[in-house]
Amino acid sequence: MNQMQAGLPQAAEHLRTRGVVLITGASSGIGKACAEHLHARGFRVYGTSRRAPEAPPPGSSGFQLVAMDVTSEDSVTAAIRQILAREGRIDVVLNNAGDGIAGAVEDTSIEEARRQLDTNFFGVLRVCRAALPIMRAQGSGLIVNISSLGGLVGLPFQGLYSASKFAVEGLTEVLRMEVRPFGVRVTLIEPGDFRTGFTAQRRKAAAADGHSAYAVRFGKALAIMERDEAGGADPLAVARLLERIIHTQSPLPRYKVGRFFQKLSTGLLRQILPQKLFEYLLMMSYGLS
Repeated sequence: MNQMQAGLPQAAEHLRTRGVVLITGASSGIGKACAEHLHARGFRVYGTSRRAPEAPPPGSSGFQLVAMDVTSEDSVTAAIRQILAREGRIDVVLNNAGDGIAGAVEDTSIEEARRQLDTNFFGVLRVCRAALPIMRAQGSGLIVNISSLGGLVGLPFQGLYSASKFAVEGLTEVLRMEVRPFGVRVTLIEPGDFRTGFTAQRRKAAAADGHSAYAVRFGKALAIMERDEAGGADPLAVARLLERIIHTQSPLPRYKVGRFFQKLSTGLLRQILPQKLFEYLLMMSYGLS
């Protein structure tokens, strides 16, 4: 029996009783929904936030919130050491922390692009690198990286956001293969539009103002993005999916979650339609045709 086969039954039993879960970006949105749901289901949940309080509020019975800035290797290392010191193990990591920048590619400065990749891609990489030695030593673990349907299809005026999620997709595919012999499972969740604080927190490229050559088209696309997000699904759907994945012995490489047409358009339609036709339909959906 290899290490992976030996570790999985033991890991499954541990998860049924007192599994330790780390969720980055847990102060709002999808991360908070996942943390609250798993805490209510009996998991020992540690959520992270850059602005976490030093101690839980008096009388608090919710999940633990610890300080972590995923753009800082020292911060990531310190937070994971803190959890390990308390629990002695980490069973599940949900890499959810992220943000978005909108604007034409031409209007996005190199510094703005770096900031986007530093959070959405290198933040995931930092957390994975810090958690993997623990999981390898345990002979078990699960890493779930939050991507996006925008990590499968380039979204107009969200080019750097899509680029960051495309990078997470590739990293996760490789990581699955590399860590499998150590009993560590890795998968992706690809959400569509959900009602979260992401819309209000989205940054705009500094040059994406009224003087930009793209201003009119960007304004149309942005209005549709915000409308679709405001009418999006409840993030509890992601939390329930995460719980199912945790209890799946051999997770699929990726799981789409969201409205039916969004999942269809980034899956089957993308595969069967000619590229130019798919591009045209995508532009129509953003009011750009």
